[in-house]
Amino acid sequence: MRQPATALCTLAAAACLAAGTVQAQSPNIENLKQMKLSGVDPSMPPVPQEGKNAAALRENLKRIKLPPGFRIDLYAVVPDARHMAVAPSTNMLFVGTRKNTVWAVTNRNSGDVATEVKPFAPSAKFHVPNGVCWTKDGFLIVVEHNRVLNFPAAEFFYEGGDVAVIEVVPQGKLIPPEEESFNHHARTCRVGPDGMLYITLGQPYNVPPRNKLDLFTKVGIGGIVRMNPFDGSKREVYATGLRNSVGLEFNPKDKTLWFTDNQTDGMGDDIPAGEINRATKPGQFFGYPWKQGRTRITDEGYDKDPLPPNITDPQVYMDAHAADLGLAFYTAKAFPAKYQGGLFSAQHGSWNRTKPIGARIMFTSLKADGTADKTEVFAEGWLDDETGVYRGRPVDVAVAKDGSLLISDDFAGAIYRVTYAP
Repeated sequence: MRQPATALCTLAAAACLAAGTVQAQSPNIENLKQMKLSGVDPSMPPVPQEGKNAAALRENLKRIKLPPGFRIDLYAVVPDARHMAVAPSTNMLFVGTRKNTVWAVTNRNSGDVATEVKPFAPSAKFHVPNGVCWTKDGFLIVVEHNRVLNFPAAEFFYEGGDVAVIEVVPQGKLIPPEEESFNHHARTCRVGPDGMLYITLGQPYNVPPRNKLDLFTKVGIGGIVRMNPFDGSKREVYATGLRNSVGLEFNPKDKTLWFTDNQTDGMGDDIPAGEINRATKPGQFFGYPWKQGRTRITDEGYDKDPLPPNITDPQVYMDAHAADLGLAFYTAKAFPAKYQGGLFSAQHGSWNRTKPIGARIMFTSLKADGTADKTEVFAEGWLDDETGVYRGRPVDVAVAKDGSLLISDDFAGAIYRVTYAP
């Protein structure tokens, strides 16, 4: 119920709205922190996995083109499925959304499809819980628009409406409440090799006004922040110079952090180029809003300024406005050697282009030094080239325990499973 109110609020009133939300939610969260009952209805009907909708989704998958030997199937019907977190110890998957639900996707028989999909922790009253990720010891992190929660052993204690929770960042403390917006508010997260929690913070403008730059740099808006995943301490800004990253992943081989960035709108069909970036150390600056892709940004006169020094350029330049989102390094052995150690990424698809583009899965191979080599289309067909109609919009990719590749689709409300058999 909060999102329409937020859209109607002026920036001056947003702080008051956020304060009211804290008061409304804190008793519930306090009960969960103390492992007390919240009073939420424990009955959580599962999402139907068969019927006309599932049959239509399977029919749509017949249009998807893959390299020889690969096959794609429907894994689960999951409404509004966005970013995914594969459970460390069970055949479970937790899926975030841009609405108010985190989904628990269970595969009880270790088969080819999920056996149950139902809401996770409804008593937490989520608001845009897009970002989901795991700590090394099995704590599930959920990053909302302006709050961060941590759920101990979520894959083992997910059946009821109430679950134990750690409030890492309280409501209204991830970004200043007056900077809340309906634009670029979907967060993504990963726990790094250093044990710290990394979070993307998209900036809430097409191009940020100059009078916001100092604040955004200080807070980490338009960048990536990191912090202790249990109490939010040791927070620092890790990377700056981004517009709106909605996907990040660590390369397990060299521990570098890779992330996407979405382009400035209104500059034309073919500029700026999409980006996949690589951070090798804290403090790197990736150019925005002075530069994106290979293009200078004209709004606010940024193109008239000298380029700031020490810009780290993208590793991969993607097609403009294809909306590059989730990433996953392929760490399993089930796919051919060509794909092992490489990077899969999802393109959500354009909304602001004369001829639509995207809605596909890309693959980027790496050189021996860990930098990007070649990028190619891996899976496509969700966008009908003749009509321009989307039959799906991929959001995220994840490697399952059996080495298959999972793909989330928030438009179709589904998760797909890609397997390989020579």
